[in-house]
Amino acid sequence: MGWTVVSEARHGADFTSTTVVSTERRAQAASVSTPLPPAADAGSPVNATGTKAIPENTAEQKASTTPAAGSLPPALPADDTTAVSTTEPMHLWPVEAVDVGGTLLFSDSPEYVKKPGILYSDTVKGDARILFYHLNDSSSARKVAVVLENTSDQYAIVHVTRGGMSQPGSDYLAVGRSTQIEYFDTKLNDVLYIGAGGKRLLQAKMETTTLQPGQLVYGVYDFSSSVPVKVSVIMYPAADNPYEFIQTASVLPKDAQRLRGTFTGMDRIISSIRPYNPDRDGIVYIPIGDNHIDAYRTGIDATDGSSVVNYGNYGVLYRIEIPMAGKRGAQYYLSPLGGTYTGAMRVEVGVSGISKLLLTPDGQPFFGDKAAVNGPAAGQNGMAFLTPGTELANLGVYGGSSALSFEYSPPGASNLPVRLILAPTDTGTLAQTPKKR
Repeated sequence: MGWTVVSEARHGADFTSTTVVSTERRAQAASVSTPLPPAADAGSPVNATGTKAIPENTAEQKASTTPAAGSLPPALPADDTTAVSTTEPMHLWPVEAVDVGGTLLFSDSPEYVKKPGILYSDTVKGDARILFYHLNDSSSARKVAVVLENTSDQYAIVHVTRGGMSQPGSDYLAVGRSTQIEYFDTKLNDVLYIGAGGKRLLQAKMETTTLQPGQLVYGVYDFSSSVPVKVSVIMYPAADNPYEFIQTASVLPKDAQRLRGTFTGMDRIISSIRPYNPDRDGIVYIPIGDNHIDAYRTGIDATDGSSVVNYGNYGVLYRIEIPMAGKRGAQYYLSPLGGTYTGAMRVEVGVSGISKLLLTPDGQPFFGDKAAVNGPAAGQNGMAFLTPGTELANLGVYGGSSALSFEYSPPGASNLPVRLILAPTDTGTLAQTPKKR
């Protein structure tokens, strides 16, 4: 799903995790506890799902950088990406996490699909999210669709409330970014009525969207169903009828990454143990997708009953809540540690819930490609260092009295982990130069 940085690093995190995850299935939540004092964040690049190398000598790799003068970015919204020019210490910020919500269905194996078939399938009721990420690795045109089948003897009412699906493409970073922008910026109000034993596509446009050989498609949708429905992700010949195709199609074997499955609790709420006070606390960070502090989700592959791990927590929607104290404002950043990264997220400010889409990064197609400087080693007791050249996506400046929360989900085609960084606004300790590509 992302591009491989160091394949050993992806799996090595599993053996050193100090985060305890309850794998007991609960109706409402599966708890995640972070031990205190927290273990040091390894800061090593972890690629969650991909197998495709970053292409050399592409336009993206050759894109030029034009520095401009600047210090700390201005107040909200700040639309640039900055690079640290001094070495600064920062501390791991203590948080609590809980997994809540409905069922996540994750379909990314096989990622490179050579023949038509069913890519993943399971039955859900109530709130659910489907994420699919597949590349047409054949020599013929294909389509990818999500088929809902009413397996009950009652009428099914399915509400599709949020989602996005990219246009297929061979620029995988652009595909990942466009899907995230659509997901975070689109509220849907689609209602599907499915009779007993009937079938419908989750989105009608899936029947008209064609993948040429070598093209990728990536989609994420939130929905709910009044009765159990069987959800199947299929890749089928472009000229075929999806409802006829699925009647005789078989489940394709998973690839070596085994990235498909069903996970209980599709949302993760990360909340600060205490309010952040810039004067008292200085520069702090929260790791996401590292499997040390932020544990990977475990689930079941419904096609064979095997246990699976969601390396990177793709499809999980994070809500990050950090109350603030004191009079000084705080500058928020997102910093990629694993390599090339691009995506989107949302911020909600104030009791009135003013919301804004944030591009990560804004003003350029991607960042984090200088992976060697984006993964500084952590010291003891959670201390890490911002080193010169570390790239930061500017998420804005927020006042000390702000009620503040971020929505975040790991983007397809990008690399993990990332850090959310908080810094005092008016100290000038992070002298930066805005970077434009």
